[in-house]
Amino acid sequence: MTKFKTLNICALAFIFFSFESFAQKKIDFFNANLSNEIRLESLIKELTLEEKISQMQHNAVAIPRLGIPAYNWWNECLHGVARAGEATVFPQAIGLAAMWDKNMMFRVADVISTEARAKHHEFARKNQGNSAQYFGLNMWTPNINIFRDPRWGRGQETYGEDPYLTSRLGIQFIKGLQGNHPKYYKVIATAKHFAVHSGPENDRHFFDAKADNRDLRETYLPHFEAAVKEANVYSVMCAYNRINGEPACASNSLLKKILLEEWKFKGFVVSDCGAIEDIYFYHKYSKTPEESAALAVKTGCDLDCEMAGIYKNHIAYDSLKLAIKKGLISEQKINDAIKRLFLARLKMGLFDPADMNPYAQIPFSANDSKENSQVALEAARKSIVLLKNEKNILPFTKDYKKIALIGPNADNLNVLIGNYGGTPSKPITLLKGMQEVLPSGFELNYEKGTYLVDYDQFKLEKMPASFVSLPNQTVSGFLAKYYPNITLSGDPKLVKVEKEIDLYLKEGESYLNLGESFSVRWSADLKVPETGAYSLGMGCEDGFKIYVNDKIVVEDWQETHYTQKNGKVFLEKDKKYNLKIEWFKTKGYGRAYLEMIRDVKLKEKALELAKKSDVVVFALGISPELEGEEMSVKIDGFDGGDRTHIDLPKNQEELIKEVKALGKPIVIVLNTGSALAINWAKQFADAIK
Repeated sequence: MTKFKTLNICALAFIFFSFESFAQKKIDFFNANLSNEIRLESLIKELTLEEKISQMQHNAVAIPRLGIPAYNWWNECLHGVARAGEATVFPQAIGLAAMWDKNMMFRVADVISTEARAKHHEFARKNQGNSAQYFGLNMWTPNINIFRDPRWGRGQETYGEDPYLTSRLGIQFIKGLQGNHPKYYKVIATAKHFAVHSGPENDRHFFDAKADNRDLRETYLPHFEAAVKEANVYSVMCAYNRINGEPACASNSLLKKILLEEWKFKGFVVSDCGAIEDIYFYHKYSKTPEESAALAVKTGCDLDCEMAGIYKNHIAYDSLKLAIKKGLISEQKINDAIKRLFLARLKMGLFDPADMNPYAQIPFSANDSKENSQVALEAARKSIVLLKNEKNILPFTKDYKKIALIGPNADNLNVLIGNYGGTPSKPITLLKGMQEVLPSGFELNYEKGTYLVDYDQFKLEKMPASFVSLPNQTVSGFLAKYYPNITLSGDPKLVKVEKEIDLYLKEGESYLNLGESFSVRWSADLKVPETGAYSLGMGCEDGFKIYVNDKIVVEDWQETHYTQKNGKVFLEKDKKYNLKIEWFKTKGYGRAYLEMIRDVKLKEKALELAKKSDVVVFALGISPELEGEEMSVKIDGFDGGDRTHIDLPKNQEELIKEVKALGKPIVIVLNTGSALAINWAKQFADAIK
């Protein structure tokens, strides 16, 4: 009997061993002692065509039979690790450029790459070696496009209009990100968007940028060449638009002849997100999706950042199998792209033991540290430009004991974060900063005064608690029903009463034991004190809907990063309305708060405060709410992320004039990504910074 058991155990062990060998075949690719060339050849021999194509898309799936984990190539760190939970946030790129300090640029990038490493390895430890969007080690930064038109909404992401300055700063930023190890990259930087890309945002998917050879060589290419030849950047992102008739991601002139042949670029090329689809759907440069995919790969674009669902659920490089079948491209071209992509993963150390790579040993505690905050503070101080200081009014003396702080950006968190920003753990607005550092003997008071622009005299504010009560009750608050899925389906797992809708959830946090992904429906009775037009909206990650009396006021029901959106509704005084808000959250950090537009007589309160003060500090300008990437806002000179003029918004300038008429000294603090014309303010303000 014992012998029979022993034989059975041996047989089971053999079966189990055989299954393990079949399930996860060990190949030379994982042998860190072999050359990269041998490792890559070993991998290519094992991959099927379908597996190869799956690795040429930004959300590269796992290949369990070979032990290859999933890897998401979409990661951002323009001025701090973005969209991946709390991180050290630095001034926006245009602010970093205002430092005119190459050494500081390197230090900033070095901190960012340290935090990216810390976040990646913490995520990988918890997820069996996989990565997720915004938690990888290659970064789609820096944006070194030339800020040629000051109305461009994404100009804030760049280092300005000068190719030489852009090249010098870009080199240091890339070096700070990629590190100086002889074998491994700290992270891989990406020079983008190649090339001749500087708006307009609304036309970028079909725009044809015309540039003669001199303009190309003197304005649009020198900084990219410096990134490749001097900084050894290992990734380049091609743009959405066409250049002289050729789509940037299928440009024989730019990608093949200049980048690969002339500059001898050895890294990999990634498309801007959805740009491969644009070749066919918008540029009409090719006749079929498979022809677009083949053109892109043959001219040098190795990786497709796809935007599934935007183009009839079509994912561009899924067409490569059909392209090969039709003879539009050879499998050898696919192999070449795969080698470049996996070489990048090898150079990031993703398949080697951690003890071989010093960057893999960076602890999670290195993220958002006090030391990193000090670097951010130093960068912020260096980025400030003093434009005017009449009679040395700054710094304030005892003659200005009563200080009025007025303006839409005085307590606006969005102006601190900027486009492609991270999540600061301890954000300090101008109001908070002045409150913390103002010496004794000074008095500081604050009024908003006006909004960023004139939104028909209204702007989103937090929903007043006095406006809402539980359904059919007089008790203030919302009835909240939480579901353990993102579709509000089935029975709610939790029902509770909440005083307000204002959630801020950290990455990895399981809220109310629901996990990271869940949905919620809030309901309440709504009454307003004045008849008129109101707007309801949400600021949140992922999707939401707002109903009044079961009619949708506004919705944006899709998985996305942070957005703000509102819709108008006419409400009568003291009439009871049924208010319903639905929201779903997917994995990652989450933010959701309900807003309501209401007139609070901002200007009158600000003028009253100014009368009682010795000096007025104005916090003015614009913010990412108005300028950025492909936005929906179209109001008072702002057009889908871009602007139609560069003037300071009229309502802000009018408020300055009314305060100046009171005879008060004025200091203007401007927050802006792109240029602002401040002609009146320059003449009459005492100081501007």
